[in-house]
Parts: sequence; structure tokens; C-alpha cells
Amino acid sequence: MAAVKTDIEVGENEDDAEIEEIEDVEETNSTNEVTKKKKKKKKKKKPAENGSAAIEKENIAENGEANGDIEKEAGDEGEKKKKKRNRKGKSGKNQQTDPPSVPIVDLFPDQVFPEGEIMQYPILKDDRTAKDRFTSEEKKALDRMHNDIYNEVRLAAEAHRQTRKHIQKWVKPGMTMIEICEELEGVARKLIKENGLQAGLAFPTGCSRNHCAAHYTPNAGDPTVLEYDDVVKIDFGTHINGRIIDCAFTLSFNPKYDNLVNAVKDATNTGIKAAGIDVKLCDIGAAIQEVMESYELELDGKTYPIKSIRNLNGHSISPYRIHAGKTVPIVKGGEETVMEENEFYAIETFGSTGRGVVHDDMECSHYMKNFDTPYVPLRLMSSKSLLNVINKNFGTLAFCKRWLDRLGATKYQMALKDLCDKGIVEAYPPLCDIKGCYTAQFEHTIMLRPTCKEVVSRGDDY
Repeated sequence: MAAVKTDIEVGENEDDAEIEEIEDVEETNSTNEVTKKKKKKKKKKKPAENGSAAIEKENIAENGEANGDIEKEAGDEGEKKKKKRNRKGKSGKNQQTDPPSVPIVDLFPDQVFPEGEIMQYPILKDDRTAKDRFTSEEKKALDRMHNDIYNEVRLAAEAHRQTRKHIQKWVKPGMTMIEICEELEGVARKLIKENGLQAGLAFPTGCSRNHCAAHYTPNAGDPTVLEYDDVVKIDFGTHINGRIIDCAFTLSFNPKYDNLVNAVKDATNTGIKAAGIDVKLCDIGAAIQEVMESYELELDGKTYPIKSIRNLNGHSISPYRIHAGKTVPIVKGGEETVMEENEFYAIETFGSTGRGVVHDDMECSHYMKNFDTPYVPLRLMSSKSLLNVINKNFGTLAFCKRWLDRLGATKYQMALKDLCDKGIVEAYPPLCDIKGCYTAQFEHTIMLRPTCKEVVSRGDDY
């Protein structure tokens, strides 16, 4: 989620079996020759069954049906057991289904979740300590002290990886944006094993298209359809105990946009490589911009330079707080503040064929309760009621109107506006560059561990 500057009866009837019996009858003629003639017997009707015979037959039929039902049920149970067995591999560990539905915690019986990409810190001028961190016993001991935290983040990251892997092969042009978001969120909720504020989605699914760079998710009734020529940014988050994975990627179906997508992916990887303990945030921004703006995109015979969107940034992350105070610019300049040990960051970059600046536009869908808001008295009962819903279900994590609808909230528009006017809740409208341009985004969450930098959300896809 960007930081901004400023889901035939057989048997009894046999047709009375039209029985034809053939008899051989011997006849002697005058010449004593013996001939055989075939003689047909008339059809015989079976005598009517008496009451007790009919009842007995009925019981037999019923018992047969019952036995058939029992066999069918037994077969169904066997089929269920077979399916359960099929979910386990040779190792005895559960295997993921397709589409994914098995919670990540059930896939790893030892409850130790996969590490992300491990990288050594960059060596700064006249400073050899970055290299020493990787082998230092003292730093390794500090690492072990935070293993529980790292494991929670890795669990959230694995849920993110498996969800996006499914979505990347499932999404097709012609689907509505609501359909896409509901599929993604439904899968993610199962994999993260949603449990109130302890585990779940960290913010609404962003699916911003084309000139819209960030913070768009459809509200109820939005008819928008994904088209072949769209460039769509899929930005969603998962969390365990408030430990957030903020990670995004760009989908495009027409290969003519490949250079734009590649530019932003390259710039994000550059930012990740440059990040590290004691690294100045402004230096990361300069490195990102240099790589981003070395690309250009040719569309319909016209060449467009690819620009970093200068008023969008990466950001630090803390428990239940997606924007924790520090911003990671994607252009040169900015703060000389340094990154510190055990901090978490979302390194995200945005490229555009437009002006390289975004502004608020379109209907708002994203909202988030302010982290440091003091107590504010509320007069409207509807506002109090809505705030209780927000506190119980989202806390200080971002939410959207679709999620309020899902919880059964109704007629909340006035109450939501009241909470925003009083500064208790902040609105985050879609952020757009000029119409007609195209934007792309890639993002990863990194942990600055005492020994190394871990790109915890890294996957085989990006």
C-alpha cells in the first residue's frame, strides 16, 4: 500500500415373460415316417399375487433400496477418506489444493515457515562492518532472539506468495474487478486462517488500472471490467499479529507494455539491493530513479520516457501500522534519515509514462483509522456504532466499503464521513496520473535483521 507525500425396474414383470415353449411331437403317418412338428403353447398369465406376497415383495424392494443407500453412503465416506489421503504427500505432510484452500499453518506441522531471500548488506564507504554482520556470533545471537517475530512474518509472506501465484494464473480479461478482488481475498483469508485481529488481510486489494497508480478497489456495484489492454497493479497485504506483508505486482496481457513492467521491476530490485542498516533513505531514492529512468516505452509509434512517480514512496512498517513514519523515496533528494537494525520496510516503486506525479481522483474506497488519534467525543449514535465495528474488525489496519458491507453494516456513509471529518479515520482516495498514460508498480517487504537483509516476500514470480 503506497505511502504518499503531502471468493428399469427388473423382475416381477418380465412382460410375463412371453414364454414360448417348443415341444417336439411325434406323428406317425401311413408310411410310418416319423416327423417332428413344432407346437406353440399359448401365453400363460401369472396368477395375481395375494396381499401377503405383494407386501413381502415390497419389503424386499425397500430393503434392496436401503442396502443400496448404505452402500452408496459407505462409498461416499470412502471417497472422502481417499480425498483426505490425497492431500498428503509421501512425506506425510499436507499438500496444497488447487485452488489453494489449506491454511499455511496446516502445511507446515513443525510451524517453521520458509525464509525469504537472504542478502548481505551493502558495504558503505570506509565501513567493513556490513560484511562482518553475516558471520558475527553476537549478531547471530541477536537474530535468534527475534525468531518468533521473523516466523510470524514468514507465515504471512507464505500466504501472500501462494495467493498471488493462484491469482496470476486465474485472472483473465473480461472479469470484473469485484470478481477478481473477491477471489483473491477469499483465498487469502483461507490461507492466512483469518482470526479477528490476530490474523487476516492487512489492507484492501488494490487493483488500480492504467493511469490510476494506487489505492483503487471497487465499491459495491462497480461494473468495471478488466480489459486486454489494461495495465493493472495488484497490491494486497496479509498479517499475523499485526506483522504486515505489503507486496505488489503488475499484470499486463499485451506484451507492448513489457518495457514499462520491466523498468519498475528492475527499479524495485535496485532499491532492495541498496537498502540496509545505516543506509540513507535519500541514497536509495537516487539509485531507484537512475534505473527507472534509463528505460523508455514505445507505444503506437511514439516513444515515452518512463518516470518515477515522485510523490509516491516506500515506507517503514511496524505492528498494526502500515506507514510507520519513515518514507523511502523513489527519486533523488529527500531525507538523509538512515535505516536501522530490526526495522521492516516496504520497498515499492512506481513508473509512469505520464507526468510522474499523482493526485486524488475518482470515488474513495480505502479508509484507515489514524494510529495516534486521541479520544474524540462523538454525538451521532451511528458514528459510535461504526467506530465500534472498525475497532473490533480492523483496529488501525486499512479497510474498504466492501468490507463494511461484508460485515453487514448498512447506511454508514454519513457516519463514515463524520469520523473522517473529526480526524478519527483517514480517507485514501485513488491516486492517478494524467488520463491516457500507463503506470506500473512492484513492491516487496524486507526485514533488516542483525545478520542480514531478508526479502521476506520474495517468490519465484518476482
